[in-house]
Amino acid sequence: MTPIRLLIADDHPVVRDGLSSMFASAPGFEVLGEAADGAEAVRLAQELQPDVILMDLRMPGMDGLSAIAELARLGVKARVLVLTTYDNDAHVLPAIEAGATGYLLKDSPREDLLRGARAAAKGESVLAPSVAARLMNRVRTPAPPLLSPREQEVLELVAAGNTNREAAALLFITEATVKSHLLSIYAKLGVSDRAAAVAEAFNRRLLIPEPPERR
Repeated sequence: MTPIRLLIADDHPVVRDGLSSMFASAPGFEVLGEAADGAEAVRLAQELQPDVILMDLRMPGMDGLSAIAELARLGVKARVLVLTTYDNDAHVLPAIEAGATGYLLKDSPREDLLRGARAAAKGESVLAPSVAARLMNRVRTPAPPLLSPREQEVLELVAAGNTNREAAALLFITEATVKSHLLSIYAKLGVSDRAAAVAEAFNRRLLIPEPPERR
């Protein structure tokens, strides 16, 4: 059987040595090399063409997340299996969105790491139980509304053609408050003016076009 070729990327020499020894002694694996940061991992991945990269996330210089995105941009075919100590949303979701095949924790049992690397080599998703639970919770928990109720009211009035002064009068607030809400709306939608805000709101289905009247 052709061995699964690995590249190990971690900034801690002890961790690299431990992983390298563990996989090298396991049947069906071949450790091609080690990288101390993301930039070196990208370079070695292109040079050695591993099947799986065990990627830490927090590394000096180019971190693991940036390296995953760069590998995807370059079209490197190696599967990336994140191996880290962090399982919070700030790390899990960006890593998976960037292109990681799996996400395991460094304190996972040896057999889980070996099984995860084999699965990643086949292109199968691999998730630590705590990570899988987080993703399930994200799916089950609806995302909070992008705009506050008051911001939604301001946006609807602006879309209807009202000026700031008219919107303020209709909502019984000051014109300055309307401007403040608009600035917040621009920031959330990533736009710089009211026309762009209205257009983007329709694109995101925050505003629904009224159906044409039947004659």
